[in-house]
Amino acid sequence: MVLTHSEASADQAFLDSGQYTREAILKYELVYGANFVSPGGKCCADGLIGRLGLKTGSRVLDVGCGLGGSTFLMQQKFGLNVDAIDLSDNMLKLAQLRLTEAGLAGQVSLHNQNCLDIDVKNAYDGIYSRDVFLHIKEKEKLFAIFFAALKPSGKLLFTDYCGSEAPCSEDFTRYVRQRGYHLCSVPEYRNLIKEAGFEVVEALDVTNQFITFSEAELETIHTLDIDENARQSLETDWQRKIDRARTGSQRWGQFLAVKPSEDTG
Repeated sequence: MVLTHSEASADQAFLDSGQYTREAILKYELVYGANFVSPGGKCCADGLIGRLGLKTGSRVLDVGCGLGGSTFLMQQKFGLNVDAIDLSDNMLKLAQLRLTEAGLAGQVSLHNQNCLDIDVKNAYDGIYSRDVFLHIKEKEKLFAIFFAALKPSGKLLFTDYCGSEAPCSEDFTRYVRQRGYHLCSVPEYRNLIKEAGFEVVEALDVTNQFITFSEAELETIHTLDIDENARQSLETDWQRKIDRARTGSQRWGQFLAVKPSEDTG
């Protein structure tokens, strides 16, 4: 079932003053690993980028690039040409610092942009995104934009927090409302992607993997040399996340789709 709150998609002010303050981002990075703010950190990103199966020199759009971890990996290990965008100014300021530290200045493009404002046609061989679309209400518009932006045979790969097909608890509904999320179930995402014109290669519920990642991240939190109150807050957040996934309220989806080789429009 679609689980959403009544407001529109998150804007920059909402993100930067709420979930993605500079302090919060740096705490997340301690948990996920250097340059990463998504489940599974570098190891997971490496595997997912490999799933795209793109040739060296291919052009990729990283939507919601965060601190740039996946972007840097795509350029350095896979030899991809990457345009990276994020709506959070706090994220991008830190990502720009990381870019310079990695010696990639001038080799990777970082832009503060809303993905709903993308206006290019047949430009990318791949679009990659990690746990971003939960912030976006207008998902039909989003996938139409991605379909147009990809070249024929271009690939879309993303992971996202998902809701359950079953009715949600009041506690989970409250959590979604507080975060300003707009969640779809895995089957709903499959339908949205298909309706946009894509051939769906996979639409997987990988919640068990999410739980495994989250449990390992919780162990990392236990060892962090940070303020005790900050650690306890992270431990509480992660344990709640694990509990929501174990009870089935919160799911994690992994999706791979291809734009047909010829636009039958």
